[in-house]
Amino acid sequence: MCDPRSVTALGTAYWRLWTSSGLSNLADGIVKIALVLVAIHFTRSPALIAGLAFALSLPWLVFALHAGVLADRVDRRRAMLTANVLRAGLLAALTAAVTLGLGSIWLLYAVALGLGFAETVHDTAAQAILPQVVGRDQLTRANSRLYAAELTANEFVGPPVGGFLVAAGAFATFATPSVLWVVAIVALFFVPGSFRAERKQDTSVREDLVEGLRFLWRNRLLRVMAIMVGGFNFATSAMLTIFVLYAVGPSSAMGLSEQAYGFLLAVIALGSFATSFVAERIERAFGRSRSLIVSLLTGAALVGIPAVTTNPYVIGAVFFAGGAGVVVWNVIVVSLRQRIIPDHLLGRGTSGHRLVAWGTRPLGTVAGGLLAETVGLRLVFAVMAVVVLALLAGMRVLTDERMTAAEPA
Repeated sequence: MCDPRSVTALGTAYWRLWTSSGLSNLADGIVKIALVLVAIHFTRSPALIAGLAFALSLPWLVFALHAGVLADRVDRRRAMLTANVLRAGLLAALTAAVTLGLGSIWLLYAVALGLGFAETVHDTAAQAILPQVVGRDQLTRANSRLYAAELTANEFVGPPVGGFLVAAGAFATFATPSVLWVVAIVALFFVPGSFRAERKQDTSVREDLVEGLRFLWRNRLLRVMAIMVGGFNFATSAMLTIFVLYAVGPSSAMGLSEQAYGFLLAVIALGSFATSFVAERIERAFGRSRSLIVSLLTGAALVGIPAVTTNPYVIGAVFFAGGAGVVVWNVIVVSLRQRIIPDHLLGRGTSGHRLVAWGTRPLGTVAGGLLAETVGLRLVFAVMAVVVLALLAGMRVLTDERMTAAEPA
């Protein structure tokens, strides 16, 4: 780990990428909360609400590997631009349909699925491009700043804005994120340079897939990290998918308004935002292994707290701590992964990791919806807290010594 005093400025290209990512994530944060809040006007079924989140996250299960191959074959900036053009277009079409009274739960499903595929390409290319924009010795700082923007926009600003836009009407709800994606495209367009990874020989898509998966599987640290993140995302997806039914409406357990629900979710991002600026210091002060253990403990509290209380202030306090733990985990794990994986494999290594880590999200949404239908909402929160606590077993592998040794290798 380098001395932070020796780290040079991140550069203009990085800050343009940072701006584009922030705007993209603001649009994404608005859309994800808006889709759910609009959906509950069409149905109150936990299974159908969970299905909407399933459609958003399904592409990480079925398309992640191919998105990684794409990121290693084409200019990564152009892949991100194309994905954002698609997302802006989908939202523009949805805006027109809903304004004309043609909205339905099934239309929301179709748009969510398209947005999910575009997100898979954009986010895979975005993680692969970062070591090309800044030096690998700057990755911890660069990721910290990037997560501050992404989490603030996606989860701190996006949810309450989405709640207010739903109250303002269908046109504002979906037209606003479409415009934000257009502005993000402009910012990314002015990032100079070529970001195509060097390829030593021509290979087939199948050979590329096998090479990326083989590298991920043979590296024990990467393999265990992917499994642990997958378990955490399974639990949080199951919890957050049904939390809207627990929190929103006069007949719900908490009885919150749509705007209050958005603000409560934003507290998670507030914890992440506040901690993102000190994540580098936390890593140095406590070591990576101890920091990751605390992150898991706060994560278990985040998904489990609604099982024991309906008090929004208590839930908000725990959500804040959980958000802080999430960003510490992400900064440490993502920076380590970017240092370990060679540049020509970074797209496939990232997508292989996310196939396991994020492919569990649609499974979690289905599990949360079905469990809620049969055993009730509170028991789902308790079960998912136990799932997160079980992930502590992986810390036997993620020791400081092993993580330090893996970087020069």
